[in-house]
Amino acid sequence: MTGNNLSDLSWLLPPPADFSARCRALGGEGEDLGNRVRALASHALDENQLDRLSKVITQAQIEGRSLAPLTSFRLGVLGNGTWDFIVPALITSAARHGVALECIQGGYDQILQDAQSPTSAINSARPNAVLIAVDYRGLPLHFVPGDPAAADAAIGRSVSFIAAARAGVAENSDAVCIVQTLAPPPEPLFGSLDRAVAGSPRSVIETLNREIVARVQRSPDVLFDVAALAELVGLANWHSPAEWNLAKLPFSSDYLPLYADHVGRILGAMLGKSRRCLVLDLDNTLWGGVIGDDGVTGIKIAQGDPIGEAFLSVQRTALLLRERGVILAVSSKNSDEIARQAFREHPEMLLREEHLAVFQADWTDKATNIKAIAEQLSLGLESLVFLDDNPAERELIRQMHPAVAVPELPADPALYARILCAAGYFEAVAFSGEDRSRADFYRDNARRITLQKQAADLSAYLESLGMKITFHPFDAVGRSRIVQLINKSNQFNLTTRRYTEAEVVAAERDPDCFTLQVRLADIFGDNGMISVVICRRRTVTWYIDTWLMSCRVLGRDVERMVLREILHHAARHGIGKLVGVYRPTDRNKLVKDHYAKLGFTPVTYCDDGSTEWELSTNTEIPPASMVVERAGFANVDSETVAESGVARNAEVSI
Repeated sequence: MTGNNLSDLSWLLPPPADFSARCRALGGEGEDLGNRVRALASHALDENQLDRLSKVITQAQIEGRSLAPLTSFRLGVLGNGTWDFIVPALITSAARHGVALECIQGGYDQILQDAQSPTSAINSARPNAVLIAVDYRGLPLHFVPGDPAAADAAIGRSVSFIAAARAGVAENSDAVCIVQTLAPPPEPLFGSLDRAVAGSPRSVIETLNREIVARVQRSPDVLFDVAALAELVGLANWHSPAEWNLAKLPFSSDYLPLYADHVGRILGAMLGKSRRCLVLDLDNTLWGGVIGDDGVTGIKIAQGDPIGEAFLSVQRTALLLRERGVILAVSSKNSDEIARQAFREHPEMLLREEHLAVFQADWTDKATNIKAIAEQLSLGLESLVFLDDNPAERELIRQMHPAVAVPELPADPALYARILCAAGYFEAVAFSGEDRSRADFYRDNARRITLQKQAADLSAYLESLGMKITFHPFDAVGRSRIVQLINKSNQFNLTTRRYTEAEVVAAERDPDCFTLQVRLADIFGDNGMISVVICRRRTVTWYIDTWLMSCRVLGRDVERMVLREILHHAARHGIGKLVGVYRPTDRNKLVKDHYAKLGFTPVTYCDDGSTEWELSTNTEIPPASMVVERAGFANVDSETVAESGVARNAEVSI
């Protein structure tokens, strides 16, 4: 494996020799089908293997067999090419990313007709999302080199075409659109002057791509940058004139596994399944050599040394990932004191201790330690990526913790960073200011845990945090983070309902909806938005449609303060009763007793394990030790009230 040819998904293990037999075994009886499907999908499969496994998945869906913990997702596909060969690869690749995918195809080159007809197969299926997979050959583009006016007209027609398709989908199915950029043809007309000449194919398509990106970024829709993917493998490789002429394949079949994997990771990101934490080995992963043997001065991370620069590129990539919100941790078989010397003393080290949420260097096996890292960060193992040069350590984690992503690494450390980024573990469909701060949130939370261990008792610990909780209704400023939390939160999520940005906007504007976004800060810093609530009114009752929280603030009385805030507003809206529902999943057992602990009375027990709970809005909830601020609510008292018996607590309405 060289790592230079990314089309073979070289970060994944090759398929087992008995792949076909394993596929057949999936069709028989057996438990844990979803995990077994995902395990088999998580290999570097070729087109035939992708097709074979997709048939197993589709048959299981037809038979009504559970694919949990894979999340069901219905995807419509609108394109101007032939998709019969591509859809099976999408289904299998989606399973790799935690999605049980069902695909509905539109008619060949019937993009606008299918998008705008309420009775089309796609709109009738009410998909969760629609992939608008049009390339430059399916748009009203006419290239007239040297004619700026004609170029602008062609771009305008194409923008309108894509906009009409998106509007039709939104109106007729309420689905989110996944909108592709366009891979330009590789044949140059002017050589190096192509980009500079108005009306040339390269100039027109690049301008059109910029317009597509800008418009999608201003909407609830999702971007799929096919142009960047084609550039990654080379435009001349991406486009296959023979396959287009023969079968109208929109790209070379050589890149079908790569394309399908990118669609799968986007769907996973839409469902909150992207990884959040990168766990790094040290020796021969962050630097060359073994620090216990070679000492600080002997390890290789220096500029000017080709080996040292290879490892610096890993550190540089880790820091960039941290800047976009990925949490960094270290797990190394090493003496803690010796391992930290490199971070504290080596002048060429880019990573420092303050960049790491957890630093774990000891002689315990890494499977045990990685589980401890996940617990300390209040993350599931499925949120972790483990980067280690040692094949034996990689295999140990795969065997002991199959939920952890473990990329295969090439022999050349110069390619480690490329493989890590190409694997798409941290795929994003949105990016907010809070995302940039996430790594700091988790690092600070680890410090809070340390303080808690030092405190005499829990109340003293909570008092020492100096917490301030802030309540707002949903608004445009917090919207992207609200959508992100709704679609990512799994453990502390009472109903795990998922909403698109358009649906969140609808809740904001619905007079019968009460919405709440909650932030928390303390002496260690701002935790950011940590809770989201949606209540829907039915006469004089509020039904708690959505209540989720970040697990990193558990045990800090936040649940009690959120309920207190809900009751505060319910009374002012003439609400007499709250009704909360717990809908069990494989991930949210943490909150099974949530309503019972808060004083709700059980009223309904369902066969699927769901429970319904009631609470009178006259219920008094004692305050916790934190300052409360409110902003953005109509008809809320503006005076400051000191809470009795809690010296630190006050409420401030802004």
